[in-house]
Amino acid sequence: MLSREKCKQRDCGRTRAALLAPEQRDATMEILDLLQWPAMAITIGAAWLVASDQAARRKAGFWLYMVSNVLWVAWGLSTRSYALVLLQFALAFMNIRGTRKNDAQNRE
Repeated sequence: MLSREKCKQRDCGRTRAALLAPEQRDATMEILDLLQWPAMAITIGAAWLVASDQAARRKAGFWLYMVSNVLWVAWGLSTRSYALVLLQFALAFMNIRGTRKNDAQNRE
């Protein structure tokens, strides 16, 4: 393990954004911070659609959930919210699993 002093010299644990020039970092972080709003809106829309009685709407909801997972992962990585990132992978896995099980039941 590196000492704190050596780590400071090597920029250990710093994100790529932290290594950018201040004005570039601010613009990059501002864009990444804004990701949470469309991610939230898409997640809400996806939840609405997957609760539909119509198969086409449920399928659209599934894909919207996948898009929201990608947005949440991008935002979570930028803010070092690793629990949120792990949660998004778990939710994506469960959504894929549920869709496959549902498709198998509909084929029977």
